[in-house]
Amino acid sequence: MSSSGASRSGASAPVAGQAGKIEIELRQAAQLFNTLDPSPFRESDLADEAEDYIVDQAKDLPKTVPIAIVIYLPRSELAQAAAIDMAGAVKNYFKMRVHAASAELRELFKTGRLSLLIGFLILASCVIIGFLFMEVFEDGAISDIMRESFLIFGWVAIWKPSEIFLYGWPSIARRRRLYRRLSEATVTVEASD
Repeated sequence: MSSSGASRSGASAPVAGQAGKIEIELRQAAQLFNTLDPSPFRESDLADEAEDYIVDQAKDLPKTVPIAIVIYLPRSELAQAAAIDMAGAVKNYFKMRVHAASAELRELFKTGRLSLLIGFLILASCVIIGFLFMEVFEDGAISDIMRESFLIFGWVAIWKPSEIFLYGWPSIARRRRLYRRLSEATVTVEASD
């Protein structure tokens, strides 16, 4: 990527009805891909810097406009870019990211359901044990302390599922929507000036 931070001019302000443009200027086609990934280019991971740049720029674009990714290469690199189908590789990469985010979301909800079941069982047990302490040890400081301790422990047991269902999933769902938009982006490779 260019030493100026991978961009020719960054994301331009979209005009009504136009796509939000993300521009990347590279010296070589291979700069776009992770060099440690042995997969063929169409299935390769993007370089971390390239992915971060594209995702950061896409976050700044209005959600109502389609995304256009323009990759600028020297004329001498255009033949190689066509040979490795850079546009297809970028779209395919973000499709894989959509699938990965969907799998992450499914796993999170599966963990959340199991945690919720276990948490409610522990909470119910703690409430019952606290009630039994009240019955066995008449009203007094010890029975109050024990009842409250079990109640607090029970609420702590449902903290994890509460975190998952209230706060854990929205960020993954937002990321998946962004990856879906990027997988549907128009990607073109053009000669740099």
